Amino acid sequence: MKNYLLNCGGKLLSLEMPVVMGVINITDNSFYEGSRYVSPISVKQQINKMLSEGSSIIDIGASSSKPGSKSVDVQTEMKHVLMALEIAKTCNDSIPVSIDTTHAIIADAALRNGAHIINDISGGTNEMYEVVKKYNATYVLMHIQGVPETMQQNPQYDDVVAEVMDYFSQKLALLKSYNIDVILDVGFGFGKTVAHNYSLLKSLPCFSIFDKPLLAGISRKSMITRVLEVAPKDALHGTGVLHTLALMQGACILRAHDVAEANQCISLYNQFIKAD
Repeated sequence: MKNYLLNCGGKLLSLEMPVVMGVINITDNSFYEGSRYVSPISVKQQINKMLSEGSSIIDIGASSSKPGSKSVDVQTEMKHVLMALEIAKTCNDSIPVSIDTTHAIIADAALRNGAHIINDISGGTNEMYEVVKKYNATYVLMHIQGVPETMQQNPQYDDVVAEVMDYFSQKLALLKSYNIDVILDVGFGFGKTVAHNYSLLKSLPCFSIFDKPLLAGISRKSMITRVLEVAPKDALHGTGVLHTLALMQGACILRAHDVAEANQCISLYNQFIKAD
């Protein structure tokens, strides 16, 4: 695996070996009930838990992007993001913190207050890119077809892999002038059927052409629950299987609700690739 070194607002993050991005949702509307944290006490407890389990990045989101969801108002999202960010800094001020938002104004406030990465499901705007550049932060570029409220109604592609690659090609050409570090996320479950998701997972090595680190956001998603016919709360074992497959296909960041289990996948994968 290539040793990507990301500049996260002055903090350097090595991806010589895969890492876990621990997910914490400051909302009561996340698709997975077990990832919802609203009170400051519960947020602090969960962040400390993820840190103790070896999370290399904390990813804070305060507006659900599950299929059919409507975004919360900007003021509410801002308040929750900044509350959780302040708590994360008190728990460990040396770990990179990612903010899951589509709003440049929230990204600006979060980066100004100590965040390091912007995880933007929308693919971004020039305004967002300018904010990320201003703070020398890292940007997660994700592919999505449509918007969360309607994206799963009838997603269609002639060739999902080719179309996502074309999307990245165009976006990266635009982002080149901003001179910021970029992580790619193919957007599992964001305007894709189960078949589309597995085509992308199987074809992750194709995306190495862009020479950017790949993030896999698979944890407890419908590409697991629909195949296994289980609820998200019962999708931990399936998540582990797909995390392992994603690592074998070139992913170097696992965005996960269950940090300890994701790190176990990484440990076993590392042992596997070292074997004679």
